[in-house]
Amino acid sequence: MAAEVETMFSVRVKPWHGIGTIVEDCPNSEEALHLAGLDWKVEQKDVCTSDGTLISGYKANVRDCDQRVLGVVSDRYQVVQNKEAFAFTDELLDSGVQYETAGSLQGGRRIFLLARLPQRFIIAGDEISPYFVIMNSHDASCSIKAAMTPVRVVCQNTLNLAFRTAKRTWMTKHTSNIMERIEDARATLQFAEQYMGELGKGIDELARKRLTDKKVMQYMSEFFPVTEDMTAAQKKNNLALLNDMKARYFDAPDLQDLGKNGYRFINAVSDFATHAEPIRKTKNYKENLFLKTVEGNPLIDKAYQMACAA
Repeated sequence: MAAEVETMFSVRVKPWHGIGTIVEDCPNSEEALHLAGLDWKVEQKDVCTSDGTLISGYKANVRDCDQRVLGVVSDRYQVVQNKEAFAFTDELLDSGVQYETAGSLQGGRRIFLLARLPQRFIIAGDEISPYFVIMNSHDASCSIKAAMTPVRVVCQNTLNLAFRTAKRTWMTKHTSNIMERIEDARATLQFAEQYMGELGKGIDELARKRLTDKKVMQYMSEFFPVTEDMTAAQKKNNLALLNDMKARYFDAPDLQDLGKNGYRFINAVSDFATHAEPIRKTKNYKENLFLKTVEGNPLIDKAYQMACAA
């Protein structure tokens, strides 16, 4: 398991992001917390210097199970416990939403829950499974955030495109009030449905954007230019990355029937962005890649802008 994935579970099969522990079922968020090893709480403690002098204005967020410091925050910071961050998603279960993965990243500083929506979308002849991720942090690096991550089933490519007309990410509340939780859950489903509707339109438009081989190579060369001012090692690395992306566009079996168009180009870039081995594999590259499912992947966003402008 990747170094910064502290604890995690996955329902039935290894998830599309390639990490996790397989389990048979996960009926609710409380069980998800248990299976993922997230059934701990965060306590706030005073921050002191080495000689015991209190540092005013700050608190340490400390995990109760092992006393690990997850972050030093302002004393105005309000802790959102793991149970609180995920509780509202239980209101979605009657709608057919299923929990698939949850886990702790970066030593417990970030936690996440991934769920699959029940709808089966056929867009441009492809089956697309809609997922959403709930992310929270205990080091003040982010608030509770939800994000859509549609996945092309045949190849597990993520299609988290950034649209101006539909939210891909949004903030969620944390509250124990049942009616507010229900309202927040309804808003999540509404944002998800709006996004999937725009994704359908976006993919249809991409499928109609015919691209010549020359144009595709021009776009890919913008990602990985090979210029005279580069060192030999830089040229070698960029050429290797360019050839990898090129092969994913021209040779991938699952793309052969799509035609040469913007949708094929987006899938090739997504395949590269989410599945290619990096030139230098850091110990936490999979964690960083997974975090981009929430924050957005610049490579995929740029490819979408290129294809739209073609």
